[in-house]
Order: sequence, then structure tokens, then C-alpha cells
Amino acid sequence: MTPADEVTRAVEAVLFAADAPLTVGEIRAHVGECDVRAALDRLIEDYAGRGIALVRRGERWHFETAGDLAHFLRREREEPRKLSRAATETLAIIAYHEPVTRAEIESIRGVQISKGTLDVLMEAGWIRPAGRREVPGRPLTYATTPSFLAHFGLASRRDLPGLEDLRAAGLLDPVDLAMEQVVLENDDEED
Repeated sequence: MTPADEVTRAVEAVLFAADAPLTVGEIRAHVGECDVRAALDRLIEDYAGRGIALVRRGERWHFETAGDLAHFLRREREEPRKLSRAATETLAIIAYHEPVTRAEIESIRGVQISKGTLDVLMEAGWIRPAGRREVPGRPLTYATTPSFLAHFGLASRRDLPGLEDLRAAGLLDPVDLAMEQVVLENDDEED
């Protein structure tokens, strides 16, 4: 067995035994100084098309059940927890603008948010306090978590849908589309 095979086996064992997704640095702390990224690439190839897959969520790696087989593992139907419109809007603002303060969220939404809205999102594990802004009053900022990425199946925030994706999916509010048209018409008149 080559040293590369031993590294791959060691990385596989560490990830399999881990109770939470691991960063490359955390994996390296277990297996020593070696080419962990090459081992991860090899494991991705080895597990392609199988019942489990090695996936990256943010900067963390873990094994998960192949998406097309998840229905075999459900024992009882999960009731999806519905977020209020305010919580959904707040989560979207945080995801697209992080790190963002409460005042910035309220400015974007145009209305105040209740403390409960942020609490619900933190309890779900989708947002976290991300430090304080270096301005008078030092307001707390919020950002999304690796759990947010995992829940929505995103490798990183760059995978969030853009304006064209939302329009194609029919997810833009007719008011948003009308406002966009007015802006475009005004721009044409100015030229």
C-alpha cells in the first residue's frame, strides 16, 4: 500500500468517526502533516455514485447519505417548520448582506423586526452573532452558519441564487418586477 493510500484511509476514518463536519486543518490535526486535500479528492471519486458521499459545506467536510436515497432512512414524516414571512425576509437579508446589523436589516426591510425573529433563526442554528461593528454604539452583527449552508444544500454563500435565478423560478414578487421595470424605464429616459 502506498503512503497516499494510507493517508486516504486515515482521512476517511477520521471523517467517518467525527461527530461533526471537519475543516482541513482539523483533519490534519488527526492525521498529521500530509496532503489532506488530495485525499479528500480521492475520497470524493471513490464515493461517487454510492449510497454515501463525501461533501463540503462551507469549509467543512463530512459524509452524508446520497440525496436520492434519503427516503429510505425516514422513519416518520417530519413536519417542516414554517418560518414567518418576517423570519424568511430577515434570513435572506442576513444571507445576502452578512455581516449585517439589526438596524441594517430593518433599513432593508423597511420595518422593525422583533427580537423573537432573530431568536427563532438562532435557535434553528441558521444565524449567529458575528461580532460588533466598529462604529458608535458598537452594534452586534449577524451572519449565517455552516448549518444554514447544510440545510439549504449550499457549498458556500456564492451558491445563493442571483436575481436572474429568482426571476426564472418565478419567485420575484410582481411588485418587485414592476419596480424594476420603472427603474429601467427611468434609466432609458435619462440616456
